[in-house]
Amino acid sequence: MGVRLEEARYGKSRVRVLHVGRQGATHEVAETTVAVVCEGDFGESYTGDDNRRVLATDTMKNTIYALARREPPRPLETFGERLGREFLGECPWLARVGVELVGHRWTRLAQRTGGHPHAFVSPGGETRTASVTVARDGMVIRSGLDGLEVMKTTESGFAGFPRTRYTTLPETGDRILRTIVSANWTWRARPGDFDAAHAAVRAAFLEAFGAGYSPSVQHTLGRMAALALERVDELATVHLSLPNRHCLLVDLAPFGLDNPNQVFVATDEPHGLIEATFGRE
Repeated sequence: MGVRLEEARYGKSRVRVLHVGRQGATHEVAETTVAVVCEGDFGESYTGDDNRRVLATDTMKNTIYALARREPPRPLETFGERLGREFLGECPWLARVGVELVGHRWTRLAQRTGGHPHAFVSPGGETRTASVTVARDGMVIRSGLDGLEVMKTTESGFAGFPRTRYTTLPETGDRILRTIVSANWTWRARPGDFDAAHAAVRAAFLEAFGAGYSPSVQHTLGRMAALALERVDELATVHLSLPNRHCLLVDLAPFGLDNPNQVFVATDEPHGLIEATFGRE
Protein backbone atom coordinates (compact mmCIF):
# COMPACT_ATOMS: atom_id res chain seq x y z
CA MET A 1 0.00 0.00 0.00
CA GLY A 2 1.34 3.41 -0.96
CA VAL A 3 1.17 6.36 1.45
CA ARG A 4 1.59 10.08 0.98
CA LEU A 5 2.83 12.65 3.44
CA GLU A 6 0.03 15.20 3.89
CA GLU A 7 1.55 17.58 6.41
CA ALA A 8 4.58 17.76 8.67
CA ARG A 9 6.15 20.18 11.09
CA TYR A 10 8.53 19.96 14.00
CA GLY A 11 10.35 22.14 16.49
CA LYS A 12 11.56 22.66 20.04
CA SER A 13 9.26 23.30 22.98
CA ARG A 14 9.51 24.61 26.55
CA VAL A 15 12.86 26.37 26.18
CA ARG A 16 13.18 28.43 29.36
CA VAL A 17 15.30 31.60 29.16
CA LEU A 18 16.14 33.85 32.10
CA HIS A 19 17.80 37.07 30.94
CA VAL A 20 19.45 39.40 33.46
CA GLY A 21 20.24 42.90 32.27
CA ARG A 22 23.24 44.08 34.28
CA GLN A 23 23.74 47.57 32.92
CA GLY A 24 24.70 49.53 36.02
CA ALA A 25 23.78 48.80 39.62
CA THR A 26 20.06 48.28 38.91
CA HIS A 27 19.32 45.01 37.15
CA GLU A 28 16.41 44.06 34.90
CA VAL A 29 15.09 40.50 34.54
CA ALA A 30 13.02 38.84 31.83
CA GLU A 31 12.03 35.17 32.05
CA THR A 32 10.49 33.60 28.96
CA THR A 33 9.37 30.14 27.83
CA VAL A 34 9.76 29.70 24.07
CA ALA A 35 8.45 27.12 21.61
CA VAL A 36 9.43 27.01 17.93
CA VAL A 37 7.61 25.11 15.17
CA CYS A 38 9.00 24.94 11.61
CA GLU A 39 7.18 24.14 8.37
CA GLY A 40 8.76 23.66 4.96
CA ASP A 41 10.42 21.33 2.50
CA PHE A 42 11.80 18.54 4.67
CA GLY A 43 9.39 15.74 3.75
CA GLU A 44 12.23 13.42 2.68
CA SER A 45 13.16 12.94 6.32
CA TYR A 46 9.72 11.35 6.91
CA THR A 47 9.48 9.29 3.73
CA GLY A 48 13.18 8.48 3.28
CA ASP A 49 16.51 8.76 5.04
CA ASP A 50 17.53 12.27 3.98
CA ASN A 51 18.26 14.57 6.96
CA ARG A 52 19.94 17.37 5.02
CA ARG A 53 17.00 19.69 5.68
CA VAL A 54 16.31 18.67 9.26
CA LEU A 55 17.60 21.39 11.55
CA ALA A 56 18.35 19.70 14.87
CA THR A 57 15.97 20.80 17.60
CA ASP A 58 19.04 21.20 19.83
CA THR A 59 20.24 23.82 17.33
CA MET A 60 16.89 25.57 17.68
CA LYS A 61 17.38 25.71 21.44
CA ASN A 62 20.89 27.09 21.06
CA THR A 63 19.65 29.70 18.57
CA ILE A 64 17.13 30.95 21.12
CA TYR A 65 19.83 31.32 23.77
CA ALA A 66 22.25 33.00 21.36
CA LEU A 67 19.65 35.51 20.21
CA ALA A 68 18.75 36.26 23.84
CA ARG A 69 22.42 36.99 24.47
CA ARG A 70 22.56 39.48 21.61
CA GLU A 71 19.21 41.12 22.35
CA PRO A 72 17.02 40.88 25.48
CA PRO A 73 13.86 38.76 24.91
CA ARG A 74 11.46 41.68 25.29
CA PRO A 75 9.00 42.70 24.19
CA LEU A 76 7.87 39.17 23.41
CA GLU A 77 6.44 40.09 20.02
CA THR A 78 9.68 41.63 18.79
CA PHE A 79 11.81 38.76 20.10
CA GLY A 80 9.51 36.25 18.37
CA GLU A 81 9.79 38.18 15.12
CA ARG A 82 13.59 38.29 15.28
CA LEU A 83 13.74 34.60 16.11
CA GLY A 84 11.50 33.65 13.18
CA ARG A 85 13.57 35.72 10.77
CA GLU A 86 16.76 34.14 12.12
CA PHE A 87 15.55 30.64 11.24
CA LEU A 88 14.28 31.69 7.81
CA GLY A 89 17.63 33.32 7.09
CA GLU A 90 19.64 30.27 8.13
CA CYS A 91 17.37 27.66 6.50
CA PRO A 92 16.12 28.61 3.00
CA TRP A 93 14.03 25.42 2.77
CA LEU A 94 11.73 26.58 5.56
CA ALA A 95 8.44 28.18 4.50
CA ARG A 96 7.33 29.55 7.85
CA VAL A 97 8.30 29.51 11.51
CA GLY A 98 5.83 29.76 14.39
CA VAL A 99 7.08 31.08 17.72
CA GLU A 100 5.03 30.81 20.92
CA LEU A 101 6.24 32.84 23.89
CA VAL A 102 5.17 33.06 27.52
CA GLY A 103 6.62 35.82 29.70
CA HIS A 104 6.82 35.11 33.44
CA ARG A 105 6.32 38.21 35.54
CA TRP A 106 8.84 39.44 38.11
CA THR A 107 8.51 42.68 40.07
CA ARG A 108 11.16 44.48 42.00
CA LEU A 109 11.26 43.69 45.72
CA ALA A 110 10.10 46.70 47.68
CA GLN A 111 12.31 48.52 50.17
CA ARG A 112 11.62 51.44 52.44
CA THR A 113 13.61 53.68 50.13
CA GLY A 114 12.08 52.26 46.95
CA GLY A 115 12.50 49.20 44.75
CA HIS A 116 15.41 46.86 45.40
CA PRO A 117 18.05 47.11 42.64
CA HIS A 118 18.54 43.36 42.24
CA ALA A 119 15.92 41.43 44.24
CA PHE A 120 12.59 40.43 42.71
CA VAL A 121 9.35 38.68 43.59
CA SER A 122 6.98 36.75 41.36
CA PRO A 123 3.44 38.18 41.74
CA GLY A 124 1.66 34.90 40.98
CA GLY A 125 0.39 32.90 38.07
CA GLU A 126 -0.21 35.69 35.55
CA THR A 127 1.80 35.42 32.36
CA ARG A 128 2.13 37.48 29.21
CA THR A 129 1.87 35.59 25.93
CA ALA A 130 2.67 36.11 22.27
CA SER A 131 2.39 34.06 19.10
CA VAL A 132 4.43 35.12 16.09
CA THR A 133 4.30 33.38 12.70
CA VAL A 134 6.96 34.56 10.28
CA ALA A 135 6.59 33.45 6.66
CA ARG A 136 8.36 34.52 3.50
CA ASP A 137 5.29 36.43 2.34
CA GLY A 138 4.31 38.09 5.61
CA MET A 139 3.91 37.85 9.36
CA VAL A 140 1.09 37.45 11.88
CA ILE A 141 1.43 38.59 15.51
CA ARG A 142 -1.00 37.65 18.27
CA SER A 143 -0.49 39.01 21.79
CA GLY A 144 -2.17 38.03 25.04
CA LEU A 145 -2.16 37.23 28.72
CA ASP A 146 -3.11 34.27 30.88
CA GLY A 147 -3.67 33.58 34.57
CA LEU A 148 -4.97 37.05 35.52
CA GLU A 149 -7.15 36.19 38.53
CA VAL A 150 -9.78 38.77 39.46
CA MET A 151 -12.77 38.85 41.77
CA LYS A 152 -15.59 41.20 42.78
CA THR A 153 -17.50 40.44 45.97
CA THR A 154 -20.73 42.25 45.03
CA GLU A 155 -22.46 44.06 42.15
CA SER A 156 -22.76 40.80 40.24
CA GLY A 157 -25.81 38.61 39.65
CA PHE A 158 -27.46 36.13 37.32
CA ALA A 159 -31.21 36.06 36.69
CA GLY A 160 -33.76 35.69 33.90
CA PHE A 161 -32.17 32.52 32.50
CA PRO A 162 -34.31 29.65 31.09
CA ARG A 163 -35.38 26.90 33.47
CA THR A 164 -35.86 23.23 32.64
CA ARG A 165 -36.87 20.28 34.79
CA TYR A 166 -33.19 19.90 35.67
CA THR A 167 -32.58 23.50 36.73
CA THR A 168 -31.82 23.92 40.43
CA LEU A 169 -29.75 27.11 40.33
CA PRO A 170 -31.59 29.96 42.06
CA GLU A 171 -31.64 33.43 40.56
CA THR A 172 -29.58 36.02 42.38
CA GLY A 173 -28.89 39.71 42.21
CA ASP A 174 -25.84 39.56 44.47
CA ARG A 175 -23.10 37.01 44.08
CA ILE A 176 -19.31 36.77 43.99
CA LEU A 177 -17.81 36.97 40.51
CA ARG A 178 -14.40 35.32 40.36
CA THR A 179 -12.49 34.30 37.25
CA ILE A 180 -9.04 33.81 35.77
CA VAL A 181 -8.74 35.86 32.59
CA SER A 182 -7.18 34.31 29.52
CA ALA A 183 -7.06 36.60 26.50
CA ASN A 184 -5.37 37.14 23.17
CA TRP A 185 -5.68 39.85 20.58
CA THR A 186 -4.66 40.61 17.01
CA TRP A 187 -3.40 43.86 15.53
CA ARG A 188 -4.70 45.89 12.62
CA ALA A 189 -1.62 48.14 12.92
CA ARG A 190 1.71 47.52 14.58
CA PRO A 191 1.83 49.46 17.87
CA GLY A 192 4.72 51.81 18.44
CA ASP A 193 5.41 50.12 21.80
CA PHE A 194 4.22 46.56 22.43
CA ASP A 195 4.85 46.86 26.16
CA ALA A 196 2.76 50.01 26.50
CA ALA A 197 -0.02 48.56 24.34
CA HIS A 198 -0.11 45.38 26.44
CA ALA A 199 -0.32 47.44 29.63
CA ALA A 200 -3.18 49.49 28.15
CA VAL A 201 -5.17 46.39 27.16
CA ARG A 202 -4.65 44.84 30.60
CA ALA A 203 -5.69 48.07 32.32
CA ALA A 204 -8.85 48.25 30.20
CA PHE A 205 -9.76 44.67 31.16
CA LEU A 206 -9.38 45.45 34.87
CA GLU A 207 -11.28 48.73 34.68
CA ALA A 208 -14.20 47.17 32.81
CA PHE A 209 -14.31 44.16 35.14
CA GLY A 210 -14.64 46.34 38.22
CA ALA A 211 -16.99 48.96 36.79
CA GLY A 212 -20.73 48.82 37.38
CA TYR A 213 -23.15 45.97 37.90
CA SER A 214 -22.57 42.66 36.13
CA PRO A 215 -25.78 40.87 35.09
CA SER A 216 -23.74 37.93 33.75
CA VAL A 217 -20.19 36.85 33.03
CA GLN A 218 -21.04 37.22 29.34
CA HIS A 219 -21.93 40.87 29.82
CA THR A 220 -18.73 41.55 31.74
CA LEU A 221 -16.66 39.83 29.06
CA GLY A 222 -18.24 41.98 26.36
CA ARG A 223 -17.61 45.12 28.37
CA MET A 224 -13.93 44.17 28.85
CA ALA A 225 -13.39 43.54 25.14
CA ALA A 226 -15.20 46.72 24.11
CA LEU A 227 -13.17 48.95 26.40
CA ALA A 228 -9.89 47.42 25.19
CA LEU A 229 -10.86 48.03 21.56
CA GLU A 230 -11.86 51.58 22.44
CA ARG A 231 -8.65 52.37 24.34
CA VAL A 232 -6.11 50.73 22.01
CA ASP A 233 -6.69 51.83 18.44
CA GLU A 234 -4.21 49.34 16.93
CA LEU A 235 -6.27 46.34 18.04
CA ALA A 236 -8.19 44.37 15.42
CA THR A 237 -9.85 41.63 17.53
CA VAL A 238 -9.97 40.64 21.18
CA HIS A 239 -10.65 37.08 22.39
CA LEU A 240 -11.47 36.51 26.06
CA SER A 241 -12.03 33.31 28.02
CA LEU A 242 -13.50 33.67 31.52
CA PRO A 243 -14.06 30.51 33.59
CA ASN A 244 -16.74 31.16 36.20
CA ARG A 245 -15.01 30.02 39.40
CA HIS A 246 -17.98 29.46 41.70
CA CYS A 247 -17.93 30.59 45.33
CA LEU A 248 -20.57 28.64 47.26
CA LEU A 249 -22.13 29.93 50.47
CA VAL A 250 -21.44 27.61 53.40
CA ASP A 251 -24.45 26.41 55.41
CA LEU A 252 -23.57 27.19 59.03
CA ALA A 253 -27.06 26.51 60.41
CA PRO A 254 -26.06 23.08 61.86
CA PHE A 255 -23.70 24.99 64.14
CA GLY A 256 -26.27 27.54 65.21
CA LEU A 257 -24.64 30.27 63.13
CA ASP A 258 -25.95 32.52 60.40
CA ASN A 259 -23.97 33.31 57.27
CA PRO A 260 -24.80 36.74 55.83
CA ASN A 261 -22.78 36.24 52.63
CA GLN A 262 -19.47 36.09 54.49
CA VAL A 263 -18.16 32.50 54.42
CA PHE A 264 -17.81 30.67 51.09
CA VAL A 265 -16.23 27.59 49.58
CA ALA A 266 -14.03 28.65 46.64
CA THR A 267 -14.22 25.91 44.00
CA ASP A 268 -12.03 25.15 41.00
CA GLU A 269 -14.25 22.62 39.25
CA PRO A 270 -16.64 22.14 37.72
CA HIS A 271 -16.81 25.69 36.43
CA GLY A 272 -18.67 27.55 33.74
CA LEU A 273 -16.64 28.58 30.72
CA ILE A 274 -17.57 31.77 28.91
CA GLU A 275 -15.58 32.94 25.90
CA ALA A 276 -16.03 35.14 22.87
CA THR A 277 -14.14 37.11 20.23
CA PHE A 278 -14.96 40.76 19.52
CA GLY A 279 -13.88 42.86 16.55
CA ARG A 280 -14.63 46.26 15.10
CA GLU A 281 -17.70 47.06 13.01
